[in-house]
Amino acid sequence: MLSRCVVLPDSRGFFEALIDDGRPLITLSGLCLGLCGAFAVFQSATGHFLPHDTAFLQMLPEDLCKINECRIVHFMFHDRVSFGGSLIAIAVVYLWLAAFPLKAGEPWAWWILLVSGVSGFGSFLTYLGYGYLDNWHAVATVALLPCLFGGLWLSRRCVFANAASIGVDTSWRTLFHGRAEMRWRSCAGAGRVCLLLAAVGMIGAGFTIQGIGVTEVFVPTDLTYMGMTRTQLDAINPRLIPLIAHDRAGFGGGVATAGLLLFGCVWCASPSRSMWQGMLIGGLAGWGAGIGIHPIIGYNDAGHLAPAVVGGGLYFVGLALTYSSMMARRG
Repeated sequence: MLSRCVVLPDSRGFFEALIDDGRPLITLSGLCLGLCGAFAVFQSATGHFLPHDTAFLQMLPEDLCKINECRIVHFMFHDRVSFGGSLIAIAVVYLWLAAFPLKAGEPWAWWILLVSGVSGFGSFLTYLGYGYLDNWHAVATVALLPCLFGGLWLSRRCVFANAASIGVDTSWRTLFHGRAEMRWRSCAGAGRVCLLLAAVGMIGAGFTIQGIGVTEVFVPTDLTYMGMTRTQLDAINPRLIPLIAHDRAGFGGGVATAGLLLFGCVWCASPSRSMWQGMLIGGLAGWGAGIGIHPIIGYNDAGHLAPAVVGGGLYFVGLALTYSSMMARRG
């Protein structure tokens, strides 16, 4: 005889039930970031500027395309596609963190989300380095800021209370604990080293790009590709460099944030199928956009591409080496 399931009435309010323990808000943040990244890639692929970009420049992309084989526009799109890929990669990690380690009450997942949020949203301030305020980015930041940090605020009590009840450290130091059971000389251990090195490279590259974006804006190979000097770009339109600087700073912030998330997950998380699958999807989006856009626009300078190719190679070699160990675990 089947027993009847007794369901107690839920006294929570409508919105209280929707946001639950805060994880739905973090999931929503990830979905919104992913959509923004996909839109950035799509908009660049169609060859259009955003309306406020056109209003700021007082030029259409068609006008810029008439100069030196459209290379200025292609260079701008190369930054935007790369930025979009980094946003999609961040979104995938957010979704995984909310669905797995945060749901399991692992404090390190809460802390890495906080660190990434500070890094990602903090990079918005660098957009102002050359005096250009992107209205759409400002609105998206204002909308997502309370969503992500509100989710973290609501989830902190459940995560920390559960961890403390079983004697687990709940401080920020959990980010440095790592997984003690990993055998570094194994195939999986070597793969983990590759992934950690790729993450360190992403963090360094991201902050470097961000710094260049608010200072020099270009590296020599950028100007060589466009066939222009800074003086010539200023002569075309004095607002052109501030707009490009904005794109560079945003792209650098996205890469650095993705690197921080990757390092935290690889260092702290237990290997699992879901983690490997998430890293594969995020890696294809991030590295695929960042590297793949270069041959499309003809920016094939070996010195410029080398760091990204090495980083991407380490990343996917790391995935290949950890495949067996991660896919054998359901996490």
